[in-house]
Amino acid sequence: MKDLTKKFLSEADREKIRGAVEKAEGQTSGEIVPMVVSCSYHYPMANVIGAIAMAFPLSILLTPIVGELFWIGSMNMWLFIGILTVTFTGFHEMVKHVPWLKRVFISKKEIEEEVREAALTSFFKEELYRTRDETGILIFISVFERKVWVLADRGINAKVSEGHWEGIVSQIVDGIKNRRQCVAICEAVTKVGDLLKGHFPIKPDDTDELKNLIVQDD
Repeated sequence: MKDLTKKFLSEADREKIRGAVEKAEGQTSGEIVPMVVSCSYHYPMANVIGAIAMAFPLSILLTPIVGELFWIGSMNMWLFIGILTVTFTGFHEMVKHVPWLKRVFISKKEIEEEVREAALTSFFKEELYRTRDETGILIFISVFERKVWVLADRGINAKVSEGHWEGIVSQIVDGIKNRRQCVAICEAVTKVGDLLKGHFPIKPDDTDELKNLIVQDD
């Protein structure tokens, strides 16, 4: 899953997003930070569960066939264990490296919790809480989970309700589904800028305090 962000955004896309952020921040003292990560968590249990779910029934099916073929008995337990070990190993690697297959074995609840935790961790790790006017806002996009989370600092939350971010999230998610992620992110950044400029107009001594885009390719 390490290469998901590289496929998700080209270098040209990244420049467009940075440009959209720069333009939006030219009208407000708010600090908008789109952040794109390959995944919020590695979900190791999904690899195990997926491998067992596929390897166990296949091993039951193959054991009598292989046993009869090599004259070692159709109900040989050691043969079953050997086939299960081989198939489990193969399916484990398959689930680990095929994103759409891995998602099958992860619950929606776990995905929601992991993305939320990753967004919160990133908010503090990237120091969005340390802007002068407490006006940092993180647009967190987790590619593997296909989830978007928006977190704003308390200066913004004091004037803008969380309900405003639902439309931003939906817009980006829809854009991703339609393979228009760059356009959707740029449009979302513009909308956030338009919303913030009414509450936090740009100041004469305003400076760019945070990165205009963070992409974690590893």
